[in-house]
Amino acid sequence: MEPSSGGGGTTFQPLVVLELASTTPEEAVGWLLSRIRERQQNGGAELLVEQLSLGAAEGGEKNNQNLFVVGASWQRLLHGAEESGLFKEYSDGSMRGFTCANKHKFKGFTGSGDGFLSMAECQYIIKHQLEALRAKEETHVPGFSQAKLYPGKSIIRRLQSKGILVQMFPLHDKEELKRLSFSWYQRVRLSLQPLDAIRDYFGEGQALYFGFLEYFTIALLPMAVLGVPYYLFDWEDYDKYVLLAVFNLVWCTVLLEVWKRYSAALAYHWGTLSRKKAFEEPRPGFHGVLGLNPVTGREEPVFPSVSRQLRIYLVSLPFVLLCLYLSLYVMMIYFQLEGWVLSVHDEGPTLWTEVLTYIPSVVYAVVIEAMNLAYRYAAEFLTEWENHRRESSYQNHLVLKVLVFNFFNCFASLFYIAFVMQDMLLLRQSLATLLITSQILNQLMEAFLPYWLQRRRNKKMIRKVLKRRAIEEKELPLAEQVRLEADMSTYLGTFDDYLELFLLFGYVSLFSCIFPLAAVLVVLNNITEVYSDAFKMCKLFKRPFADPAGNIGVWQLAFETISVIAVVTNCALIGMSPQVKVYFPESATQLILWTVTAEHLLLGFKFILAFLIPDVPKHIRVKLARIEFESLEALKKKKILEASKPDAE
Repeated sequence: MEPSSGGGGTTFQPLVVLELASTTPEEAVGWLLSRIRERQQNGGAELLVEQLSLGAAEGGEKNNQNLFVVGASWQRLLHGAEESGLFKEYSDGSMRGFTCANKHKFKGFTGSGDGFLSMAECQYIIKHQLEALRAKEETHVPGFSQAKLYPGKSIIRRLQSKGILVQMFPLHDKEELKRLSFSWYQRVRLSLQPLDAIRDYFGEGQALYFGFLEYFTIALLPMAVLGVPYYLFDWEDYDKYVLLAVFNLVWCTVLLEVWKRYSAALAYHWGTLSRKKAFEEPRPGFHGVLGLNPVTGREEPVFPSVSRQLRIYLVSLPFVLLCLYLSLYVMMIYFQLEGWVLSVHDEGPTLWTEVLTYIPSVVYAVVIEAMNLAYRYAAEFLTEWENHRRESSYQNHLVLKVLVFNFFNCFASLFYIAFVMQDMLLLRQSLATLLITSQILNQLMEAFLPYWLQRRRNKKMIRKVLKRRAIEEKELPLAEQVRLEADMSTYLGTFDDYLELFLLFGYVSLFSCIFPLAAVLVVLNNITEVYSDAFKMCKLFKRPFADPAGNIGVWQLAFETISVIAVVTNCALIGMSPQVKVYFPESATQLILWTVTAEHLLLGFKFILAFLIPDVPKHIRVKLARIEFESLEALKKKKILEASKPDAE
């Protein structure tokens, strides 16, 4: 990437792009640039910024001239690394918070520190510094009287909420991206993903998702291997599923406990395990009456918690329950249609009526996906309307709404068939149809639709892509690269990716003992998912900012909840099996009591196992404890020195 020159003629590497609305007046642009360049002790970000010269657009169209590239000097980036709490590898091999005072004690730090920080880390630091830029005495953004400011208000968040800042995104590095693409998805091979390279380029949040996808796929292999012979030799005997159900009970418990240890090892290696989260500022969409934050002492919007709770319990909760009722109503229509088709087939079985028996399940699977999508938009609107102050609170409420509905919508029919109708043949057929149809739809929606929409939405950008391919070996001019990436779709995070894995985990852990090929299908789906997600990240989307995540967050709890439900489901299926019923020929009550007792014992075993297996491996806990001990010892020495100074005077 070619260097750019800052306002003072200093050359710098452009890392982040800011795009302001084309109607932004010059006084607002000048004010923002001066605040970005202003020295830090005067309340500025002390970054380097330059406006791009885009020239004339193709076809006589007018380009938005308010595109700016932002960078920083290496010294500023190093100070920013300390301010943002970045962890790097110390000389003794441990991961410690970076400090400029001890910079030469960190591995890889040579000379002035060039190359010590990855490009993703530099971009995260710049984002952190821009978001820390606060208003001083300004009452509003110059030229925008409606964009109110007050001392301590985040300038970037105000510009985003008022639509003045159209987008802010990190630039791709062509050479580094080419190397990552080649090692990641451009050649098909049986090997693990380059998680360290993914982390260095996209950040820890993305790397943890791909790490979990890879781990989940590998963990499914024993179940897939067990399922294939079961399918080949026991397919017509629908009742002999006890072995797989017992395996399910152990598998779904051990899987998540081992993952926690593996993710802790990854997070420690990447320096995010013990990294303290920064104090969360109000979301750009948060609004309320101006008041005083008791924690920071700064003025900011205040919204009564009581009002938010009323919105949640009097509007959002009834809406979710209404949607669940609608899902139940659609499910009953499906069963009526299924019954009618089976009656037609029984009256005169032919090849066409045999095919017709699968139509209701396929249609129902498509309707489920459509309802999930429509509900997702409604859930986002409601969660936004609830007016949560913090982004983490917003995400938690959104995840809860979406998970409850998706779980009910996708699995209610299977529970009804299994435990009300008790038709294992229909359960196997419905599970197979739902799983296969949802996988096909997800692949179409995730791999092909984004590319097709990209072509439809912006043919001009495709011409630029073709132009870039024609000069692939040449260096693309900075202005062309920025304009190309600005037109790309914005990556919306790992929410949908984790949601898909959550549902697949549910299909496998809850009912795969009835359909033993479920694990095989999910393994195949996950392999294609790796390649399609990697292609999207590298080719279709803007580069996202790094997310310094230490784990998979609320999704860990979601998967653990499914594993608890799986214990209950598989115990019930075992209790309903004719293989078990023969031991209780006369007393159904005794069978139920034994099943419930076994289920409680297994749940107790599951929780004991979770307690006994530490979430963090011992060698990492020892390293963390050593660092804490050294910090306390250093603090004691500092206090002793400070106490001895007055005596010496």
